[in-house]
Amino acid sequence: MVTLQKDSEKQIGQFVAEDYRTAAVFSKYKIDFCCNGNRSINEACEKKGIDSNILLDELHSVLNNKGGESIDYKSWPLDLLIDYIEKKHHRYVEEKIPVLRQFLDKLCRVHGERHPELLKINELFTASAGELAAHMKKEELILFPFVKKMVNATLEQGAVQSPQFGTVENPIAMMMQEHDNEGERFRQIAELTDNYNPPADACNTYKVTFAMLEEFEQDLHLHIHLENNILFPKAVKLEQQFG
Repeated sequence: MVTLQKDSEKQIGQFVAEDYRTAAVFSKYKIDFCCNGNRSINEACEKKGIDSNILLDELHSVLNNKGGESIDYKSWPLDLLIDYIEKKHHRYVEEKIPVLRQFLDKLCRVHGERHPELLKINELFTASAGELAAHMKKEELILFPFVKKMVNATLEQGAVQSPQFGTVENPIAMMMQEHDNEGERFRQIAELTDNYNPPADACNTYKVTFAMLEEFEQDLHLHIHLENNILFPKAVKLEQQFG
């Protein structure tokens, strides 16, 4: 009982950072674990009108199942985590955006009249595509190189020059705000697509586009989680060592 009580006060992001398999439970209950991972289980359940004991039981059953091994991102060195985020998630976003934009444009042309929500979905995704491209460049050119410098300085026991942006917390705050914006945009897309369920008259392109949008959102959730709940807090801690 004490464990349940203690866990109900634990932050969602902590659960997911310790074992990514718990993300599936939060997704099932439509609880945002990436952008809003800093809320406690109690807080999130109250907002959704869910019994926190039911949620905690499901979380514990996932955690106690030793079968599906979860990748322990938390134990990775920061420079490895950065390389992984760039090569897996940034590359994924860059590859999928042009394909999705092409499909969405086609859907709007063919089905837009009967399904006007497609125009709004296309508008939201196009805005997200532009923002994500700029966002990833800022990380790759400004924030990530500085974090890697700190990692190298720690290994070589050297010093780190103060960055132009003052402290690592400044670009991190900006990145987290941008993550929130994209999280919100995709919440709207999920709503407009009826959680990615194509209508009865949907053609194959329609079905494929919705499936791709859902996969894109899932990838974005893991991407944001790795940064908000693991990379950023560790980078802040690392910078404090040079204080």
